[in-house]
Amino acid sequence: MQLQDILYTQGFGPRRLCTGLVQNGLVTVAGDAVTDPAEDFEPEGLRFTVEGKPWEYHAKAYLVLHKPAGYECSQKPSAWPSIYTLLPAPLRQRPVKGGQQGVQAIGRLDQDTTGMLLMSDDGAFIHRMSSPKHHVPKVYEVGTADPVDAKQVARLLEGVVLDDDPRPVRAAACEPTGVNALRLTLTEGKYHQVKRMLAAVGNRVVSLHRSRIGNFALPGDLPVGQWRWLTPEQLAAVANRGQ
Repeated sequence: MQLQDILYTQGFGPRRLCTGLVQNGLVTVAGDAVTDPAEDFEPEGLRFTVEGKPWEYHAKAYLVLHKPAGYECSQKPSAWPSIYTLLPAPLRQRPVKGGQQGVQAIGRLDQDTTGMLLMSDDGAFIHRMSSPKHHVPKVYEVGTADPVDAKQVARLLEGVVLDDDPRPVRAAACEPTGVNALRLTLTEGKYHQVKRMLAAVGNRVVSLHRSRIGNFALPGDLPVGQWRWLTPEQLAAVANRGQ
């Protein structure tokens, strides 16, 4: 693939800008500046720098972000900064079929919720991970206003009725992790679901953190507000529905 096309697919701007970056000696491969935009390279695994910043080619983007509190999962936030501001420009600008641009969050976390957020530009993967038909388990660490008792846990496992659906919504798993804390596993994603489920059993959420999706736990060494590429093994674990 021509170097100018590689830059374009990775989100470094329109083709004309990518051509100019190369012609002006701002792109290096293996430590050497490349000035011919049409020079061919094998893209898979290619490492290069653009204006001194290192990058690695990925045909599709699969990311994990450690979401901080105080950020909205929206391209057009209303009251809080967008999670997309935590990503470098190339990830926000990657060309995507269908007129969209950049990676998209897979599902949403409220602005006060922290933890694992997956992001991708692969439409099929986004659909598979977000569709309730696939029942991908998501694990939440919940802090509650009142002590958690056995009756509340039993009701969450049996199912509670929310105001927008007459069918009971059940937790796939639920266990107390402290006097005012529990670990809740869900396989569908309704609006404010954890908060509404706890309210339905007479308690209230005071803190909420998503710690796991599928068989992939949020890496303990990923700082709050930072992101990283998913490895093939992590990507497989994310889609694994076993617990």
